[in-house]
Amino acid sequence: MEIERKYQVNNLPADLEACPHVEIEQGYLCTSPTLRIRRAGDAYILTVKEKVRSASSAIQNREEEFALSADRYAHLRAKCDGNLVHKTRYRVPLDGGLTAELDIFHGAHAGLLLVEVEFPTLAAADAFLPPAWFGHDVSQDPRYRNSWLAFNNCIPNQ
Repeated sequence: MEIERKYQVNNLPADLEACPHVEIEQGYLCTSPTLRIRRAGDAYILTVKEKVRSASSAIQNREEEFALSADRYAHLRAKCDGNLVHKTRYRVPLDGGLTAELDIFHGAHAGLLLVEVEFPTLAAADAFLPPAWFGHDVSQDPRYRNSWLAFNNCIPNQ
């Protein structure tokens, strides 16, 4: 089970370039349930996600990931609906042993900055106090899902 919250970004954290990061390309074969392919560096992954409804403000998904070969990724890439999403993901350590995954988007979504934090429980997600560099919580706004971005070559506006 994946439990996360997603935020806009007020400003970039200090020493961002010292944080581990990877270039990501991802596309969507289906959005209900979500079938996503992703190239993250040299890794190729097929992900199956299904949203779980809850009273929490957090995003909750059932998620399964399967490794792909580069050839299978290329085959599926050609079958993606919409456009590929391109971003650089930084892993920024937070207090309490949590990690923020900061995405800096490229291409049609250049200028968009989003940050996600995964949690072990819904209670931990609901109790989370974001650092000052986090902006507005967009966890429940579908326009900030990568699957929405793949079909809309624009940055959502508030």
